[in-house]
Amino acid sequence: MTIVEQGGGPAPQAAADLIKETTTQTFVKDVIEESKRQPVLIDFWAEWCGPCRQLTPVLEKAVRAAKGKVKLVKMNIDHHPAIPGQMGIQSIPAVIAFVNGQPADGFMGAVPESQVNAFIDKITKGVTAPGEPNIAEVLKEAEAVLAEGDAAAAAQIYAEILGFDATNIAALAGLAKCYVTTGAVEQAKQTLAMVPESKRNDAAVKAAQAAIDLAEQAKSVGPVTELEQKVAANPLDHQARFDLATALNALGKRTEATNQLLEIVKRDRKWNDDAARKQLVQLFEAWGGADEATVEGRKRLSTILFS
Repeated sequence: MTIVEQGGGPAPQAAADLIKETTTQTFVKDVIEESKRQPVLIDFWAEWCGPCRQLTPVLEKAVRAAKGKVKLVKMNIDHHPAIPGQMGIQSIPAVIAFVNGQPADGFMGAVPESQVNAFIDKITKGVTAPGEPNIAEVLKEAEAVLAEGDAAAAAQIYAEILGFDATNIAALAGLAKCYVTTGAVEQAKQTLAMVPESKRNDAAVKAAQAAIDLAEQAKSVGPVTELEQKVAANPLDHQARFDLATALNALGKRTEATNQLLEIVKRDRKWNDDAARKQLVQLFEAWGGADEATVEGRKRLSTILFS
């Protein structure tokens, strides 16, 4: 299931569909019924109200930016006093959010744009705009495809997500991991560089950075066969075993890489300032907490460390 398949619904609504005036007669249809499909803001205003004139353009801008996740319905209280009277509206501007046919939240006065945006974010949390993919589901799909070893297909899905949301941190990190898997480490670095500094501690970003670091390490070690011969000739050559683990991971041989590092931990836990355990932690971070190799590796490492 790709974004193309998920996005087969109606195209994002035009601004005219998102913002309208209502009357006492059409209130139920425009607000109550419509809010069962997506949140609806009802803006009570009047022509003589100065703060209303300040708030209206801010509201309209925020609603358009939400791309169909919320609608705005305006009601002139001088022309249509019954509804605001029933709702106890005593001063304007007053904005009430209706969700699933019921008033859910609201605010009064000409609040700043940041507050309007935060209000809309709050009431539309979890709401998918028309024609927009369910990003969380598509991210899971991309992760599964990458875990199955199809980095090219996963990269395409991540790229499509970024087409909808160019700042999606998980998609940027996922795309970087795809590049690492295919050996395009420089492209991985460039992709990850697009993540803001404030998001660098995000788990997905740290995982991608760990994968890049491991790929860089793999460039400086010898071929697997040569390293295997070194380890066979001298099982106490921990550096050769460490390098072998790095090379094996670069080939996608996660269990074998884990085995080599665990062997170092068993033989000499403190070798090279605990390097084997630290490398295992980096591998687990790069693979992700749910990966089978991570789960099994952590169990085996705990058994050795706490036996």
